[in-house]
Amino acid sequence: MLAGCSANGSAPAAPAQGSNAAASSAASVPANSAASGSTAAPGTSVPAAAPDKGAASSAAAQANTAKKLKVVATFYPMVEFSKQVAGDRAEVIGLIPAGAEPHDWEPSAKDMVQLKEADVFVYNGIVEGWAEKALQSAANDKRLAVEASKGLDLIEGSEDEDEDEDHDHKADHNHEAGHDHALDPHVWLDPALAQKEVAAIQAAFEKADPAGKDEYKKNAEAYIAKLKDLDAAFKKDLSGVKHKEFVTQHAAFGYLAKNYGLTQVPIAGLSPEQEPSPDKMAGIVKFAKEKQVKTIFFETLVDPKIAQTIAKEIGAKTAVLNPLEGLTDEDKKNNLDYIGIMKNNLEALKKALNE
Repeated sequence: MLAGCSANGSAPAAPAQGSNAAASSAASVPANSAASGSTAAPGTSVPAAAPDKGAASSAAAQANTAKKLKVVATFYPMVEFSKQVAGDRAEVIGLIPAGAEPHDWEPSAKDMVQLKEADVFVYNGIVEGWAEKALQSAANDKRLAVEASKGLDLIEGSEDEDEDEDHDHKADHNHEAGHDHALDPHVWLDPALAQKEVAAIQAAFEKADPAGKDEYKKNAEAYIAKLKDLDAAFKKDLSGVKHKEFVTQHAAFGYLAKNYGLTQVPIAGLSPEQEPSPDKMAGIVKFAKEKQVKTIFFETLVDPKIAQTIAKEIGAKTAVLNPLEGLTDEDKKNNLDYIGIMKNNLEALKKALNE
């Protein structure tokens, strides 16, 4: 609106004598004082109201949050990979709480609400046996679901997890009912395959939020570069070890073993809750003695009793080999993340395999 015009746009009245002085005084009144509805005595100046920085900041923060992609991921590796790709552009929510064993976890009603409201749902595949049914129950036509292990060469094992009988399986993830349990889900423990999972998550984020494509690409490339360095460290440090066999609490390290030329000898099968038979226990004790195994590996989220029993039987010690299915309170206290824990796993393997 032109200066001096009234709200309805009528022309101003002719100035009276002395109007120049009044105009001069009016010129000293800030424009925003009129907008705020404040008045001033003729010839006086009204100071501008200080902007409410707190309100502006709060409004900006709310607007920024409203724009963020909402990502729901299942368990720790999927949450970590998603956060690394998302950066500040998306809100990433983990479903399975820290310290919980993801093989046996089931979503609650509250979790189903989170799943329904998600823009993107990230899951590994296989280990989350509930995922497909939950996606159908919490239907959302606009939500994208990314199964991070889809299309990878999966190891197909048996309940007894005989490594000699394992073979590669190009998974199309259209498995027959009752067959999923035989596929090893632990692809995230191979840094080379973890790179492919990160790339799959990146592609889903870019599809859900095309405006953020450049940021997601930059973040993913930076994290994949770190995973490549991790992969190179594993290859370098494990290529010349004295022994190639290691005994683990459950069959979580098949992909890692395959990539670095090692042999995993698991006490339990694909699920850490599986109890080994007496024959299986006796076979592992015999194998460990023959191969002069000095370390039996156990896990942080599972009772180590069986691993400790075998270690005592053969006079070996125990050590942690972390399958990264969740963070413990100690992990958090030490600010450990995926790469930090994998480096600890590398040191543990290098030490055990050179004894």
